[in-house]
Amino acid sequence: MIQEDNTPNDTTEDLREETAQDAPEVAEHDRAAELDAELAETKAQLLYARADIQNVRRRAEKEVADARAYAATGFARDILSVADNLSRALSAIPAELREDEKMKGLVTGLEATGRELDSVFARHGISRIVAQGEALDPNRHQAMLEIPSNDAEPGTIVQEIQTGYMIKDRLLRPALVGVAKKPDA
Repeated sequence: MIQEDNTPNDTTEDLREETAQDAPEVAEHDRAAELDAELAETKAQLLYARADIQNVRRRAEKEVADARAYAATGFARDILSVADNLSRALSAIPAELREDEKMKGLVTGLEATGRELDSVFARHGISRIVAQGEALDPNRHQAMLEIPSNDAEPGTIVQEIQTGYMIKDRLLRPALVGVAKKPDA
């Protein structure tokens, strides 16, 4: 019977010593790689967080700017009916009454009020939409009727029923218009 020798030989002992010495270096190397990966991930998260904060800041600044620019929108829509009524009142005054000395002061006052209202609109970025003679633009005009016409190209605005308005670059109220069409044969 052959008896096994359980005593370590020199080669096995050397390997054990080398492995024991390398183990801390391998563990340190693995830990360093792990920390490097964690650092890279943390840096990426930081960059994403900064970008997100910057986007939120830009969005908030835009919302504040829009709120300032268009704050008068609701009030402007309400006051447009006053401007419409004033304009209708002025256009309804017959020429004879405009010449009457008693009515001249009233007409002059109404005209001055209309000019002041237009001035206030202009200061707040509210402008009239030009419609008469323009091509129908569904973003600014609302066609209410078609009018047969030999004089105007089909799709051209030939009648303005109600004035439209813009507030800066946004539509406040579309112009209500009559559009030319080819006459029936």
